[in-house]
Amino acid sequence: MEMHSLVFAFNILATVVWCAPPRCEPVDEILGRCKSRGPFQEQPECAELELGYCDDMPYDYTVFPNILEHRSREEAEAGPEYLLLSVVHSLLKGECSPDIRMLGCSVLAPRCEGGAVHKPCRRSCEEVRRTCAHAFEGIDMAWPYFLDCDRFFVSDEEGCYDPLAMLRERQEVALARFSPEEPSTIIQFTYQSNAQMINVLKKTAAKCSHISRTYSIGRSVEGKDLLVIEFSDNPGQHDLLEPEVKLIANMHGNEVLGRQLLIYLAQYLCSEYELGSTRIQTLINSTRVHILTSLNPDGYERAAAEVEDNPEPENQEGPVYNGWTSGRANAQNLDLNRNFPDLTSIAYSRRRNKRYRTDHIPIPDSFWYGSPETYAVMKWIRSIPFVQSASLHGGELVVSYPYDFSKHPLEEKMFSPTPDEQVLKQLARTYADAHATMSDNNTNRCGGSFAKKGGIVNGALWYSFAGGMSDFNYLHTNCFEITVELGCDKFPAEEELYTEWKNNKEALLSFMESVHRGIKGVVKDEDGNGIKGARISVRGIRHDIRTAEDGDYWRLLNSGVHVLTASAPGYSRVMKKVFLPARMQKAGRVDFVLQKAVLEPDEPDLLPADTYDRFDPFNQLERYSLGEQGGGGETRQEKPWWWGYFTQFGASAPTWLLRN
Repeated sequence: MEMHSLVFAFNILATVVWCAPPRCEPVDEILGRCKSRGPFQEQPECAELELGYCDDMPYDYTVFPNILEHRSREEAEAGPEYLLLSVVHSLLKGECSPDIRMLGCSVLAPRCEGGAVHKPCRRSCEEVRRTCAHAFEGIDMAWPYFLDCDRFFVSDEEGCYDPLAMLRERQEVALARFSPEEPSTIIQFTYQSNAQMINVLKKTAAKCSHISRTYSIGRSVEGKDLLVIEFSDNPGQHDLLEPEVKLIANMHGNEVLGRQLLIYLAQYLCSEYELGSTRIQTLINSTRVHILTSLNPDGYERAAAEVEDNPEPENQEGPVYNGWTSGRANAQNLDLNRNFPDLTSIAYSRRRNKRYRTDHIPIPDSFWYGSPETYAVMKWIRSIPFVQSASLHGGELVVSYPYDFSKHPLEEKMFSPTPDEQVLKQLARTYADAHATMSDNNTNRCGGSFAKKGGIVNGALWYSFAGGMSDFNYLHTNCFEITVELGCDKFPAEEELYTEWKNNKEALLSFMESVHRGIKGVVKDEDGNGIKGARISVRGIRHDIRTAEDGDYWRLLNSGVHVLTASAPGYSRVMKKVFLPARMQKAGRVDFVLQKAVLEPDEPDLLPADTYDRFDPFNQLERYSLGEQGGGGETRQEKPWWWGYFTQFGASAPTWLLRN
């Protein structure tokens, strides 16, 4: 009998401990997260759930004091936690909503049944944090303390419940409506905000984590991530002899179709790989693909806001003619495609010298102006041995290729070929010919008669401009880049997105596959070590490429007979003759072994050597972005833009939302 009494007493004690709210730590009280109640704690009592922003929770009764020690509904509604839940949809621009709100409600208004409190599941919290943390990072906000998965949530073994169960059921019912007869990729052909775009890319990378990852190359003027999604059978690492391709869109913020196409492409590559598509698996297993969906997210927001405010204006304005200027530039009002170092003028000024070549021209010391977006791309393309690239724009229906700057400064429309004219023309034709309508004579045009040229044009012959990204790629790195103008409508209606995806899908895939055209190989010394920075020259083409870190290289070439030379300082030259057939299925393999030799010193380069040590734009930017300093030399941090949400109503300031 005494034993039963002890067990009963222990159960009573355990119930009290289980229902009692967690102790308010001193640091939490200082930060305004809770208030100390003293030695005597109120006993929790079940009450009807009457919090307005929590009225769709899958239960009717909650408890006070709640997990955060709010003693009543009124106290809970007056707290910054509840205020955050009421504005989180606006703050995150619809991202992770209603997931975040319902997760927060499970802490502010926990489930109460039969006089007992049921805490939310830790796994639910961890899943939401995994997929939504980036949305808070995107607005420079810390993860809310009351969504600490280890502190306020419990495991299945402790009797937790899933606060998002009903939400998941509704999502499953919606997905069940899509029941194709065969497995296929499901894509929502809608526009995404910047936050939604980031979410799609991160969820795609998480879904296909064995072949994909996301990484940031920097931030925009307004602090938005320039997020890249990468596809490879070994994501995050360069594999020997595996070519690297990049696709960039939304360089002009008001040219938005390319941005959407690349979002869809990322989803398509992930899904088709998982579904067993031989073509997609071959592409990803043999190629490293980098996709930057938006280089100008700040400009996109401005252009999207204009369309939202005035979707169908009269007199042929609206989406078709929208934003020929609005949102085109970045937040500094700089046109990013006029903001790269003008290396083309340098190439022209030295082209009559026999020893001068049009490759790896160093960045002039005078080039210390521009935008963080430009610097981020420059750093990016110097850090990865890209072979080819496409930049997606809008306003015409044509593919242009370098040079974009006229060889005569007074001529705005002058044919200005690079030494790789035929290779770049073939690269442009690859995209145009695979596009559904670009090379079709019957296609309505925006003004240019490019159909007669097969839908491609030399950039300077179309119109000339300096400081373009394509010319910079060609003259400073190994990368060959084309510019794809996707159509007259810079901001097409949402119902046209699916049609444009069908028009461009094959062209995008064919372009990525075309990187396996030409030759590739490894340049080694006599001991079998790869030689970094060795030159690969092609007779008749005054443009060399250089080997990557481990001595591997890729050289885009058309079919025919080519004489190649590999050279490096301190080594003898080696020459080889190769024949490339008309229908190349993959790049030909040409390796070189260089012997060490004492050679006569070559004539000095006409331009000083460029080094990665001298090129340090990020450090330059950091100097200019330091906060103002107050008295005593301390940096005074400005409050983020969303701080006013919490201070305008006189609520206690949630300093726990500040990241630093």
